[in-house]
Amino acid sequence: MTTLESDRLATLNELSTVDLLAWSFGKFHPQLALACSFQAEESVLIDMIYRERGADFRLFTLDTGRLNQETYDCMDAIRERYGIEIEVFFPDHKLVQSMVRQHGLNLFYQSIEQRKLCCTVRKVELLNRALSGLEAWMTGLRREQAPMRSTVPKVEIDVDHGGIFKINPLADWSHERIWNYVRAHNVPINRLHKQNYPSIGCAPCTRAVKPGEDLRAGRWWWENPDTKECGLHLRRGDPVTVSEVEPMQQQQE
Repeated sequence: MTTLESDRLATLNELSTVDLLAWSFGKFHPQLALACSFQAEESVLIDMIYRERGADFRLFTLDTGRLNQETYDCMDAIRERYGIEIEVFFPDHKLVQSMVRQHGLNLFYQSIEQRKLCCTVRKVELLNRALSGLEAWMTGLRREQAPMRSTVPKVEIDVDHGGIFKINPLADWSHERIWNYVRAHNVPINRLHKQNYPSIGCAPCTRAVKPGEDLRAGRWWWENPDTKECGLHLRRGDPVTVSEVEPMQQQQE
């Protein structure tokens, strides 16, 4: 990255959320899409974007096949409230079939490697397809969510996806600020949030948090909290197991 590019990113990272959203759509629409897992952060972003653009924006989600019913209910509530089309991506059934035959349905409990394999098959491969043809993508990542997200910038170059822009407008928002917005605008949310699920993923890999635990303690609770990630937001050089996916793909060819 040149000094000029670095200075440009630094300037963009100083923008407010509203100004960053305006810049993002002015620069990249319609080759810009919001990645949505139907948690409070994405609900906030959807509402903010809708207030400025109506339903004229792209939204995609990754349906792993292991989601909670409450997540599907939230998806329908968002669609009904804002009248937006949701681009849903599903796993390659042949890869899932091969993985389950080799390792079982609940392989993620057996080892970190097998859990990351499952995330790769059910999430990462889908994301690669979802980002195809885009110039930028947007997320609800916040620095406060987890140790591995503590340095998340508002704008970055996603080198692992062809050098497109990755935009995280809520990076500097606190948990309190998110929920103040939700209450102020009566935004549709995932009902699991009201059952002590501050972070929501696949049903078998997410539990309610206990008093005093951090926001993502319920995600892959059997792993080290300083290193657990699903692979969607890992940067180059971060550990992630994908080596078993290629042999499975070759078996299907």
